[in-house]
Amino acid sequence: MIRECSMHGYFSDDDLCPACNSEGKFILSTRERDGMARKLALVLRHAPEKFDLEMDINGWIDVRDIVRKFKDGGRRPQHWLRPHHLRAISETDTKGRYEVRGNMMRATYGHTVEIELDLPSNDIPDSLYYPSDPAEAENLVEVGISPGDRSHVHLSASIRYAAEAGRVHHNDPAIIEVDTARMVASGETIWHAGVTVFLTDNVAGEYLSIVGEDDPELSLLRETWSEEE
Repeated sequence: MIRECSMHGYFSDDDLCPACNSEGKFILSTRERDGMARKLALVLRHAPEKFDLEMDINGWIDVRDIVRKFKDGGRRPQHWLRPHHLRAISETDTKGRYEVRGNMMRATYGHTVEIELDLPSNDIPDSLYYPSDPAEAENLVEVGISPGDRSHVHLSASIRYAAEAGRVHHNDPAIIEVDTARMVASGETIWHAGVTVFLTDNVAGEYLSIVGEDDPELSLLRETWSEEE
């Protein structure tokens, strides 16, 4: 659930504020938060037109418009919804998937609609990582990575985060390392989106290499997956 501490703001999945141990004020149940997050993903990443909402070129939609559409429309209207509920979801999302500035809200990554990013592009790590179907990894290293059905290529901050993303589609994903230091030096732009997510338009094969099977972090992850199974 999400609660609000009067001194330290919103917090989630804890009975007490992690900063001062106060109980805080109830904001959203876990069910309400998860249901609202799914609707926000649809609106802010993929199909604002389904709710007759207007998105600007940078992906922003007015929070008040979202609230009005969610309160009044659909099979399960949320008559209780207020703007602070959306801000609470944004501020407690551990992956940084949403951003609220003033009265405007957007998704920070995962778009299939075309937008122009105005995310930070400084202090990019020298290496980032991309999960792949093991059968396709060598081909990607040759031809490069393109966005597919998304508007940008999504890269992860570490082998672990890339592996977690890849496990959604593959039991044992291959991990490709991206030489982002060389990309940036060559004039390519990489944006910092979510907490561990970075975006770029395309990645040429010259910047790619497959993380070896004997990589210690990858080996440890595979041991953990085997134990879970």
